[in-house]
Amino acid sequence: MNTGRPVFSQLMDWIHPQPFQRFVERHRGNYKTQTFSCWDQFLCMAFAQLTFRESLRDIVGCLTARPGMLYRLGIHGPVARSTLADANETRPWQVYADLAYSLINRARELYRGEELEIELKNTVYALDCTTVEVCIGLFPWAKHRSFSAGVKMHTVLDLRGSIPAYIAVTPSRVHDVNLLDTFPHDPGSIYVMDRGYLDFERLYRLHLDECFYVIRAKDNLKFVRYRSAPPADKRARSDQVGRLRGFYSRKSYPEPLRKVHFFDPISELDLVFLTNLCQADALTIARRYKYRWQVELFFIK
Repeated sequence: MNTGRPVFSQLMDWIHPQPFQRFVERHRGNYKTQTFSCWDQFLCMAFAQLTFRESLRDIVGCLTARPGMLYRLGIHGPVARSTLADANETRPWQVYADLAYSLINRARELYRGEELEIELKNTVYALDCTTVEVCIGLFPWAKHRSFSAGVKMHTVLDLRGSIPAYIAVTPSRVHDVNLLDTFPHDPGSIYVMDRGYLDFERLYRLHLDECFYVIRAKDNLKFVRYRSAPPADKRARSDQVGRLRGFYSRKSYPEPLRKVHFFDPISELDLVFLTNLCQADALTIARRYKYRWQVELFFIK
């Protein structure tokens, strides 16, 4: 018989209780709590996630099947369905958000030196979101239509290691472009986006914060060319610098920007990109946009 530490307990060694306690004290997570602490709650929910429990009854039934093991798992408080339900409903979620971001920062450090297909000195992020359908009876705040509900997980993915650097969960009715208002800007980094994020006022805000972006243009783009550069690759149809045409567009983005027209021979699609990157050639711009598909693979996983 195995008399060593449980595997779950060894996994939880990666999360030290002292930093976790700082997050709890910051948000007063254990306010008016006597026995079942935030640490106990976290261990119960982590156990449920790792063992694919499907309900509170399933979680409690599994944990209390061998009550003598609870202390060895690190759970010191009594585990009851009502206690766990109350904790999940009333404890501040910010405690676990801070914990998640601290773990994300540790994981990103492990992949900081990872090499990509093209040489990049800048950190490259891909922006996208996915929609998850939820029960309208349990999540009335996520109501989308009279008969359905859903939440969106907006994600800023660090392409080195495919690790999310920022995640926001909103009702599904919130438009994707609102993510540009919430995530912290990292000066010198490159943000790669689909045309669902095309908003010139928000892109100009990124530009003013010394960030770079690569985004697909919409079909109705009105653009005035100032000058053109000879394409270095036959797949690059054009490489132009100019300004937006239209009163409101120019008011939102008053500075010049770059438009790259690229033909993808595999999908036989004409792709038009807008960017404020001036040093990279047109093929490199297209390759950077290609890496945006890593965020799609992240959602599938």
